[in-house]
Amino acid sequence: MIFPDRVSAGKILGEYIKDKIDRKLNPIVLGIPRGGVIVAKEVAKVLDLPMSLLIVRKLGVPQNPELAFGAIDPDGELYIDKRTVEYFKISQEDIRKVASEELSKIRERQKLFLKGGAPDVTDREVIVVDDGIATGYTVIAGVSFVKRKGAVKVIVASPVCPADTLGKIREYADEVYCYHISEEPGFAVGMFYKDFRQVEDKEVVELLNNGVL
Repeated sequence: MIFPDRVSAGKILGEYIKDKIDRKLNPIVLGIPRGGVIVAKEVAKVLDLPMSLLIVRKLGVPQNPELAFGAIDPDGELYIDKRTVEYFKISQEDIRKVASEELSKIRERQKLFLKGGAPDVTDREVIVVDDGIATGYTVIAGVSFVKRKGAVKVIVASPVCPADTLGKIREYADEVYCYHISEEPGFAVGMFYKDFRQVEDKEVVELLNNGVL
């Protein structure tokens, strides 16, 4: 399964979960920046729901920042992959340093993207959307965060994810919907998109200014 781009993937995903939403729970779609925001926008349009952002960040291995050893949420809570930390011998000092840097980036993006403040999710159903899920820690951080903020039900929706990550996410989310479940070794989200260009902050700001919230 190869998606043409994030817009197409979002439309497909929105149709896929259309009958899974509980309208009585005042649902809202939350996209994980940056790529997940484009997918979330299309999901929200298909579902005719309000949309906002869920700003969580992965924690990158110091020797290879693209490889995650966990994630951090806006409250500074850490979600650590102990096996990766042990394998790369990441020290507690390195963990604190990376976490501090990523929390600063969360604060910057909150100011840039959420000028009206984060949405109130109390007693609501939240649909957490990303453009793809790899290790799952960023999504887990997001799910845990919105539950702590009072969400009564959290759904995770993504166009693609590896089969071995699904079980991990199901331990945290109430429901998980992945349109394409991959068994391929060496999983990378970009493998499943024809156009997987990097999304810039400017594009996210423009999208928000176009009245998607």
